Amino acid sequence: MGKQWITEEHRAKARELLKQMTLEEKVAQLGSYGPDKLLENGRLSEKGKELLRHGIGQITRLAGASDMGPEEAARAANEIQDYLINHTRLGIPALFHEECLSGFMAKGGTTFPQNIGMAASFDPDLMEETTCITRAQMRAAGAHLGLSPVLDLARDLRWGRVEETFGEDPYLVASMADAYVKGLHGDDLETGVAATLKHYAGHGVCEGGRNHAPVHVSEFEMREQHMLPFEAVIKEQGVLSVMNAYHDWDGVPCACSRKLLTEILRDEWGFQGVVVADYWSIPMLNTDHKVSPNEQISGVMALKAGLDIELPETQCYGDRLVAAVKEGLIDEAVIDLSVERHLAVKFALGIFKNPMIPEVREAEQFETTEQRSLAREAARRTMVLLKNDGDILPLKKDIGSIAVIGPNAASTRNLLGDYAYSAHVNRAEDAVRIVSVLDGIKAAVNSGTKVNYAEGCTILGQDRSGIPEAVKAAEDSDVVVLVVGGRSGLSGVNTLSEDERYLSGEMEVDQLDSDGEFQDRTDLGFPGVQQELVEQVIAVGKPTIVVLINGRPLALPWLKKNATAILEAWLPGEEGGHAVADLLFGDYSPSGRLPVSIPKHVGQTPVHYNRKYISKNRNYLTMDSKPLYPFGYGLTYTTFDYTDLEAAFEGEELVVSCTVTNTGEREAHAVPQLYVSDLVAARVRPTMELKGFRSILLAPGESRRVTFSVPLELLSFLSVEGKWITEPGEFKVAIGRSSEDLPLETVLELGGDVRTYPKRTVFFSKCTIH
Repeated sequence: MGKQWITEEHRAKARELLKQMTLEEKVAQLGSYGPDKLLENGRLSEKGKELLRHGIGQITRLAGASDMGPEEAARAANEIQDYLINHTRLGIPALFHEECLSGFMAKGGTTFPQNIGMAASFDPDLMEETTCITRAQMRAAGAHLGLSPVLDLARDLRWGRVEETFGEDPYLVASMADAYVKGLHGDDLETGVAATLKHYAGHGVCEGGRNHAPVHVSEFEMREQHMLPFEAVIKEQGVLSVMNAYHDWDGVPCACSRKLLTEILRDEWGFQGVVVADYWSIPMLNTDHKVSPNEQISGVMALKAGLDIELPETQCYGDRLVAAVKEGLIDEAVIDLSVERHLAVKFALGIFKNPMIPEVREAEQFETTEQRSLAREAARRTMVLLKNDGDILPLKKDIGSIAVIGPNAASTRNLLGDYAYSAHVNRAEDAVRIVSVLDGIKAAVNSGTKVNYAEGCTILGQDRSGIPEAVKAAEDSDVVVLVVGGRSGLSGVNTLSEDERYLSGEMEVDQLDSDGEFQDRTDLGFPGVQQELVEQVIAVGKPTIVVLINGRPLALPWLKKNATAILEAWLPGEEGGHAVADLLFGDYSPSGRLPVSIPKHVGQTPVHYNRKYISKNRNYLTMDSKPLYPFGYGLTYTTFDYTDLEAAFEGEELVVSCTVTNTGEREAHAVPQLYVSDLVAARVRPTMELKGFRSILLAPGESRRVTFSVPLELLSFLSVEGKWITEPGEFKVAIGRSSEDLPLETVLELGGDVRTYPKRTVFFSKCTIH
């Protein structure tokens, strides 16, 4: 086991405090309220004081769900804490939670690339650097707990929340999430922010790619694939908060699954923190899942299962739980258990010791030069070069003229993921300064270069009247940069009536979102009329670089064939425009690798690289089952050779080494990836599994020796009896540039008996660079 933040002293203090509490005070610690219920004009209202009269467990997104900046949010937080400490019987301070998927989701919070892009960096150290900034900003504004990261596996790209994930592979997801949590926690949790792992469990394979829909996977697959990142990060980092998923698994909603929330999470894995409800998931037990007749029973079911805290507001807990105890529907001891857990977390976070927020120094703590510099570096590292015919990239800065075309070219809003402040609340465009791609290009080219801009069309709109202007801009230019894709957020077509209005043309679509939470899709093409725009501009015949700004990869074989170059920029955040320009003009060499396999057609779903043999080798009537671009793929402005493979089983480790050499003329990151295949096993295994990777910056001509040490436990799987085992036999070991470009491979024989592991304790390999 790794870190354990909650000590016996914390538990003892929690138990002692619990003894002094009335039933109403206990239940209050399991609830929450946000600024809409507590504040009036930024100040604690009389209504808010009434809601807090027995205390409160958590305050919901004081900064993120309001128009307040850091100074105002801190002032309001202190007013709430002062009331709780000095005007309630026991003086128990509140825990403040906020969203932080791509940075602190509030005004002034530095906005980094969305996590699908961070995963493309294949660099956990970079991930940790960004969340160190997020931690400092959140604590400065008074937040103690962050509702991130997302550990769901992105196995169905129709799902709108693909952008929030770290990709399709359990090992990559676990590695990036582990680093995310490490940075958010910091070295001392009393000055850190507790991370929340979500959505537990299996949310990324929801039926039909529809958010909240049921999940149909076996317990074996759930444990080996979808739960494994959760288990790894909980055990390595001592996570104190887990959030349930909305869906049901085998007919039991996650929000009331004792098997998930207690038996596996606590009894098997040793989780010591609190389970917090995904927003409104408890009332959904009666409204959507229909396993409960009313809100009171929903609350009883959830709490008995092990769901400790109701978010974002007290609806099924609170007075309904008090009545449930009095009516004999739930034992007070069940409430005591969750209250004790929550109080222990508060003690571990130092909330009792330092409840008040020091004066905010906004200029020193938010959007500093160093923070924006890291945002730019992170954005550079996330981008994946998918195509570069004739080495058209990098462009020369003294090019005579360049056309910059598309609905995402001049947009700043569209560079953000769905859990960035401006995108999430759909207001306050000026929350932070965002650099558009158009402005980034203008800043990069020489003064004599003419930049011809045309929007062409909107993201979802059907208006084609701007396309001729875009075609003219292309005709008048030496080279074309098409900036197309999607718009991420929560304001899409979410109901049948809205869908009918959209299709009929009655609904205004220019402000709707095509990606993000609730924006699930049936296709993976360009939304709106962007396909027509792209086709007509490419038909002009000028060299055309397509920059994709989107949260989910698009299945576009036509584009792969016809564009000169393609750069997948994901949702690059506030410095995205500068970062795109840095890559286009050669100030930085692309280094991202795909964290998901991109299909040729949505009908190939699922197409992840580590499917089973019989799946990967069965084709369709008119198409094979191979992806358009494979997991781990990405081009650079140089070339890398992989040589001198050495591999052997040494004791209880698989040790694999190779030499990576930059054989080109530019500095760039190589990303050697280690894959292992169990060739014959007692249960059907994936064709291959990622077991190690490393991003290495190499100068032209530079060579480095890379050694991966893989504990044999990482080769284990669940036996038919449900035990973690590593069997003797043959294993194929391969190292290369992607899951389909593996120049080095060998087959090794593992001897000895079957190795059995009562519990998983090791989750990551080690990599050393010589």
